[in-house]
This record gives sequence, structure tokens and C-alpha cells, in this order.
Amino acid sequence: MNKRIFNAIWSVAIVVFLSSLIFIMGVSYSYFSRIQAKQLKIETELASQGVEMGGISYLKKINSKEYRVTWINSDGKVLFDNAINKNKMENHLKRKEIKEAIKNGYGECVRFSSTLSDKQLYSAKRLSDDSILRLSIIQMPVWTLLLGFAQPICFVILIALFFSFFLASRLTKRILEPINSIDLDNPMKYFKEEEYEEIAPLLKRIQFQQEQLKRDQKEIEKASLIRQEFSANVSHELKTPLHAISGYAELVENGMVKKEDIQPFAGKIREVTKRMLKLVEDIIELTKLDNGGAEMKWEECDMYFIAKNAIDSLEVEAASSGVDVTLKGSKAPIRAISQLLYSIVYNLCENGIKYNHSGGKVEVDVQQSAVGIILRVKDTGIGIPPESMERIFERFYRVDKSRSKEVGGTGLGLSIVKHSVSIHGGNIEVKSKIGEGTEFIVKLPNESE
Repeated sequence: MNKRIFNAIWSVAIVVFLSSLIFIMGVSYSYFSRIQAKQLKIETELASQGVEMGGISYLKKINSKEYRVTWINSDGKVLFDNAINKNKMENHLKRKEIKEAIKNGYGECVRFSSTLSDKQLYSAKRLSDDSILRLSIIQMPVWTLLLGFAQPICFVILIALFFSFFLASRLTKRILEPINSIDLDNPMKYFKEEEYEEIAPLLKRIQFQQEQLKRDQKEIEKASLIRQEFSANVSHELKTPLHAISGYAELVENGMVKKEDIQPFAGKIREVTKRMLKLVEDIIELTKLDNGGAEMKWEECDMYFIAKNAIDSLEVEAASSGVDVTLKGSKAPIRAISQLLYSIVYNLCENGIKYNHSGGKVEVDVQQSAVGIILRVKDTGIGIPPESMERIFERFYRVDKSRSKEVGGTGLGLSIVKHSVSIHGGNIEVKSKIGEGTEFIVKLPNESE
């Protein structure tokens, strides 16, 4: 950036200087050309008076290499020329300056002379006998002016280049000094200072990015901690059933189990295995959700129909627990990932059944509103303590650990629900009272993709 600003200032200075120099040279050339033409006219007036008095003898006495003097009679014939043999010269009656002099008494012209092979200034004066006296001089070309000014111009160019370089360096440092001195950890302290007024949007942007980086860092640290805790919890949750299976199998293998107890032992092994399989399935599902559900398909589906299927799948479990599960509402079409919607209803209803009491109820309500789909799952279970409300969606968190193990909960159900709702751009609310029950309210927007 320092180099770019310096080059920009340096380039502008050089362009301005060269443009000024060209303009000055142009004005100077125009001025000197006018002076030359004026001087030629004066010389013509003086020479005409000498010819009026002395005739051709006066002209022959003129010894000037700077001016070309030509005397022409009224018919255009050349009577005298101090540069060319008059006998070799053509009739001059059609020359512009001659025609003007015959008509108006005086004429002038600038043109290329084929005789002298250069650009000439011509000044012609009509005399009393109607003859014409003409003086001409070589018009000074631009390069002559430049050559004459060569030394001062070179000196000025060197001085200009030096000062341009010096000023460009100083200005670049002055412009960048406030930026280079910014404390990136606290940019807003410069916000009200006058010299930072132009870069106020940049300061805001830096502050915003600093805050965003800090948030991201916290999120990364939090995610890392969650992964560590998750890995530790998975290991712990898997070790417990595996130890149980290993212990039961060892007893049977060593013949330490009575024949009549083999079947109950097998049943316990099956229950523990079933619980472990459920845990593995939940872990796999959570892993997919951590990837944003990228492998899952979005499609047009009906929330009411999905909720009915989920409730039907829990019919046996609800009957064995003595809990009545009911569904009300109406058709609720939505574009979503159907398996995740199923998972939301299934896990909420399963929790409502497991953490309930015999004779309890789980009420499921599906409604379509102007903003999207609203799913309510309300139970008459044990409720959630206020201190646990913020943690119930954490992985492996259990409100009642002893009851969770008794009913075979993995501690991942609500975490799956939270992730599934988030993928659909929705939100979930929880209302609960100890001993009275819990209500989960899930709101999903119509356009979820």
C-alpha cells in the first residue's frame, strides 16, 4: 500500500509538471511568434520609407542575412531580392500577402517557402507608386525555443523531480502514519479523532471483525470442548453396557449360572445390547447432523402424517408404560428433511413416555400458521427443574440420571431434536413445572431449504 500511494502521488506530480511545462512552452512559443511578427511589420514600415526615398539603391545598401527583402512592381514582377536571383523568380502577384497589400495597403502571411525550403513569416507594404515591398523572416520553430531554454528547463526539471520525490515520500508517510499506528485490538478509540474521520468505516469494520474473531474463537474452543466431552461420554456410555455383556457372558461361559437362570441372563444381555445399539444409532445420527444434514434429502412432506407415523411406532412402548399418546391438528405441508421431522416427534414423544407415570398423557398437536408449522408435545410427566432448563439439550445430559438408566435413555434425544430444528431454520421453546409436566413448542418456517 505504501508503494502504491507513493507511486500515485509521484505520478500525479510528474504529470502535472509535464502538463504545466507543455502549456508554458506553448504559451511562450505563441508569444514569441507574435513578437516576431510585430517586429517584422515594424521593419517593413521602416524599409518602405527608405525605398520611397532612395529606391533600389537603398535596397542594395541593405546588408541583412536575417531578413529577406523583395521588391515587386504592380504587375507582380520581382524587381529586387537580396536572397535569390530576381530573374529566376516567378510572378508574385498571386501570393497572399501581395494580394492583401495591393488591396488594403498591407498584408502578411505565414507559409512554407519552396524557394528557401523553410517556413517563413511574410510582411508586405504597398508603396506610393503601387509597387510592393516585402520582408520575410524564418519563423522560429518550437525546437529552437526549447533549445534556447534547454539549460534552465533541465535545471527546473531536476528541481521538480527532486521536490516531487521528496513531497511524495513525506505525503505517503503522513497519510499512512495514522493507519500504521492503529491499535487493531481497540480500533474504536480513534473513532472520534479528526484525522481518522475518513477511515471511520474501516475502523468499524476492524472492530466488527475483531469481535467476530473473538466469537469464532470462543465457538471453536467451545466446540473443541464439546467434542472432548462427547468422546469421553461416548467411551463411558459404551464401556458400561460392554462390561455388563462381558460379565454376563463370562458367568455363562464358566458354568456359574444355573440352568434356570440362563434365559434371564440372555434377556439382560439382549436389553443391554439393545440399549448400546440405540446409543450407536443416536451417535451416528448426531454425526450426520453436525455436518448440517448434507447427506439428507429435502422434499415436500406433511408434518401431521410424519407425527402420526412416529406415534404409531411408539404404541407398544406407550402401552407398556401405561401412557396415553394422542394426536390432534390438521394437514401441514412443508418442504423439509422428513427423517429429521420424524426424529423430532419421535424423541419428544419417547421422552414424554419414559419420564411419565402410569396413567399419564402425552398430547401432540400439529398446526399450520402464517409463519410456518407449529408442533406442540405436552406431557404430564416429572417435569424439568429450573436449574436444568438451559442444559437439557446438551449431549448426554440427564435431568434424572437414575431414571434415565432405568428407562434406557441415551441422553442424546433432545440434542438430536435441537440440531434437527436448527437445520430447518426453526426454534424450540420449553415450558415445564416439577411434578406437572413439560411442553415442547417447535416452530419451523414454511421455506426451510
